[in-house]
Amino acid sequence: MNAIYRTLSAAGMLSFLLFSPVATAQADEYWDQRTSLFEILPVSKSDIVFLGNSITDGGEFAELFGMDNIRNRGIRSDVITGVEKRLTQVTMGHPAKIFLLIGINDVSHGLTAAELGRRYERLVRKIREQSPETKLYVQSVMPINNDFRRYRNLRGREQVIVDFNKKIKATAAAQGAEYIDLWPALSVSGGKLNPAYTNDGLHLNGAGYRAWAKAIEKQVKE
Repeated sequence: MNAIYRTLSAAGMLSFLLFSPVATAQADEYWDQRTSLFEILPVSKSDIVFLGNSITDGGEFAELFGMDNIRNRGIRSDVITGVEKRLTQVTMGHPAKIFLLIGINDVSHGLTAAELGRRYERLVRKIREQSPETKLYVQSVMPINNDFRRYRNLRGREQVIVDFNKKIKATAAAQGAEYIDLWPALSVSGGKLNPAYTNDGLHLNGAGYRAWAKAIEKQVKE
């Protein structure tokens, strides 16, 4: 897998964007640990799968929604190509629904919105090909808040996220998926992630996860 850049929080659990061989090795180790676990935890046709990176990884969705058929397939530091690499672990089970949230780590790597859109479209196309009966929800990349000054590779990338989300929305329409815009639920004036929902400008705290869950409750439970 390509190198993934990350930083560690004090607890060592939140990762992102540090150009370090040690950090890259640790990120790859965690990816291998999680994917090996997913190999022995197959997805079934009645399942609802949350698929993504650290933002998904950190969510207790089964408890948030009170539903025991929800499966969390988030891996911190993951990128679009990483999800593509492990995709069959989800699609071979032909789950009822997939909620996809991926791309912010790719944004941090300096890619253009056009390239991000191409990678994302390829991933969504593979999901549709491998499990056409699955109801696919593609969620916008969430807003960030650089006032926290935590992630240097996301500074000045706000417009790229906006443009990338337009590509995601277009891909959803072209591939028969439903696009969910999370910004009304999570952003404040100026398009920044609500500071009440984060402690680092990127990842969500409890209130943030509750706001996210409320924003997609209809789609999860319908």
